[in-house]
Amino acid sequence: MGNADSLFYSRVLTELTLSFHIIYATIGVGVPLMIMIAQWVGIKKNDEHYILLARRWARGFVITVAVGVVTGTAIGMQLSLLWPNFMELAGNIIALPLFMETFAFFFEAIFLGIYLYTWDRFENQKKHLLLLIPVAIGASFSAVFITIVNAFMNAPQGFDVVNGELVNISPILAMFNPAMPTKVAHVVVTAYMTSAFVLASIAAFRLLKGSNHIYHKKALYLTVKLGLIFSIATAIIGDFSGKYLAEYQPEKLAAAEWHFETEENAPLILYGVLDDGEVKYAIKIPYALSILAHFNPTSEVIGLDQFPEDETPPLYIHYLFDIMVTIGMGLAALSALYWLGKRLKWAFVDSKFYRWLLVLGGPAAIIAIEAGWWLAEVGRQPWILRGIMRVEDAATTSDQVDFMLILFAGLYVVLGIGSVVVLTRMFRKNPVEQEIKDRNSEKGGDIQ
Repeated sequence: MGNADSLFYSRVLTELTLSFHIIYATIGVGVPLMIMIAQWVGIKKNDEHYILLARRWARGFVITVAVGVVTGTAIGMQLSLLWPNFMELAGNIIALPLFMETFAFFFEAIFLGIYLYTWDRFENQKKHLLLLIPVAIGASFSAVFITIVNAFMNAPQGFDVVNGELVNISPILAMFNPAMPTKVAHVVVTAYMTSAFVLASIAAFRLLKGSNHIYHKKALYLTVKLGLIFSIATAIIGDFSGKYLAEYQPEKLAAAEWHFETEENAPLILYGVLDDGEVKYAIKIPYALSILAHFNPTSEVIGLDQFPEDETPPLYIHYLFDIMVTIGMGLAALSALYWLGKRLKWAFVDSKFYRWLLVLGGPAAIIAIEAGWWLAEVGRQPWILRGIMRVEDAATTSDQVDFMLILFAGLYVVLGIGSVVVLTRMFRKNPVEQEIKDRNSEKGGDIQ
C-alpha cells in the first residue's frame, strides 16, 4: 500500500469513527441535562411522572455511555496510529485538554454510579437531584475539552515554529484560541438540542403506537419545549460562528457559501448546484452573507479568489451547510408550532401526522449533527493543523490501515446493533405502565 492509499484509508477510518462516535457523544452530553431537568420539574411540581422520566432516561443513558467510551477510546488510539506525524508535532499541546477530557469523564462516571445506586434511598429527592449536577457538568465539560482540541486544529496558537518544530509552548494559550468560544458553545448547545429532539421522538413514537399514557404526553411536551429553547440558542451561536469564520477562516466560509469573488453587499446562497463553476437553481438572499459575516449589509466578504487553489476546501461542503441549516431551522419551526399549538389548544399538533413529524425530528437532528461535523472537518482541508501541517503530511505510511478499517467497521456494526437491541429490550420488557403499577405497590401511592 502506497502513501496515497494509507492516507485515503486513514481519512475514511477517522471519518467513520467520528461519525459513529458523535451520535453517542452527543447523547452523552445532552441527556444528563435532560435527566436533571426532568427530576427538578418532578420535585417542583410534586409529579412522579417526571421523576419516573428521569429514572428511565438514566437507565438508557448508561448504555449509550458504555458505547461512547469504546468509540472515544478508539479515537484516541487512532490519533496515534493513523496520524503519528501530527501527534509528534502537536501531541504535547493537545495532551492537556485530552487529559482534562478524561478527568471530566471520570468525574461524571463516579457521580452517575452513585446517582443510579441511590434511587429510593433519599427521602428528600432534592438531595438525590444534587448528584446529577456533577454528572451534567462532567458530561458537558467532556465535550468542552475535546472540542478545544478541534478548535486548536482550526486556529493554532500558543507556540513558536522553529525548524518545523513547535517550541515555547503555552498549553493554556493554545487552549483559549480564537475558535474555542464559538466551537465549544455550538457543540454543547447542539448536543442539548439534539438530545431533546431524540427523546421527543421516542415519546411521540410511543403515543403513535397506542400508548396514550399521560407520562408520554408530559415527556413530549417537556422535551419539545427544551428542543425549542436550545434550537434558538443554536441559531444565535451559529450566527457568531459565521462571524468567527469571516474573521479567522474566510476560506471555509467562502467555500461553504460558494462565494467565489470578494465583494461587498454579498448575498447568501442556499441550495443550488454547481455546474462548471456556475451556480444554478440556488436561492440568493441579498446582503445576507455580509450580515452573517460582519453584521453589516454592505460589508466586504472575502471570496475564494483570494486563496491558492490548493488551499481551498472542497466545495461540496456547501451541501453540508444547507443540510445543517435547513434541519436546524425546520426543527425550530416544528417545536415552536407545537408549543404554540399546545398553548392555544390547536388540535392538529396532537394529530398522527404532526406526531410523525416529531418522530422524524430525532433522526433529523442526528443528521444535522453529522452534517455539521463533516462541514467543520472537511472545511479545514487541506490542513490538519491550519497553516502549519497538511493532512497528507500527517498520515501514517503503514500498509495495514485497510485491514484496520474492516475491523473497526465490524466493531461499530456490533456496537450499533447491540445498543439498539439492548435499549429496545430494556424498555419493551419494562413498559412505563407496568413500572408505574410496581412503584404504586411499593409506595402505596397513586401514580396514574
